[in-house]
Amino acid sequence: MTLRPASALVWLVLIAGAARAGAADSSLSRTHADAMARKIAAIALHSISTQPATRQTTITEQELNSFFAFHARSEIPPGVVDPVVTIAPAGRVVGRAIVDLDAVRKAREAAGLSAPMLMTGRLPIQAAGVLKTSNGMGRFELQEAWVSSIPIPKALLEQIVAHYTRTPGLPDGVDLDAPFELPSSIREIRTSQGAATIIQ
Repeated sequence: MTLRPASALVWLVLIAGAARAGAADSSLSRTHADAMARKIAAIALHSISTQPATRQTTITEQELNSFFAFHARSEIPPGVVDPVVTIAPAGRVVGRAIVDLDAVRKAREAAGLSAPMLMTGRLPIQAAGVLKTSNGMGRFELQEAWVSSIPIPKALLEQIVAHYTRTPGLPDGVDLDAPFELPSSIREIRTSQGAATIIQ
């Protein structure tokens, strides 16, 4: 399982947290980050097994957020800082990060989009919703989003996510509403308070 900006966990990241955005979190540690890295490797290895039995791997918020902080900086788009994810039962997830909105505004202007962005600078963004997964597919249902505790429309979050998830292979970026294939033969992700269980 590779970590890409377009992946569900990273953008639940954005959507792509358990702590206030931008605040130091004393629960993060290299030990937790290394544990997450080992679990990612085990998940990837299991996906290419010639005799795969059902495997369950539980990851915690501490492990995931520590991994972002210590090992995944190169996987996080420039302009996105301190991503943190909170995991709750029934697929509920909340992602927080500090995001450079000036980069989004400049990209919109370069594309000739006339509607101005009223928010500028580096600001905390939070998105909350439900991650639904089954049969190797996932879908994120956005429930609410905020910039600096101010509610924002889904359309604005879509612009921000699209900007920061553009790649040569995905020039329009991630579509928040689009279903996506789970990587590494993952069949389902079940959540509980502070943890997620990955089922292969």
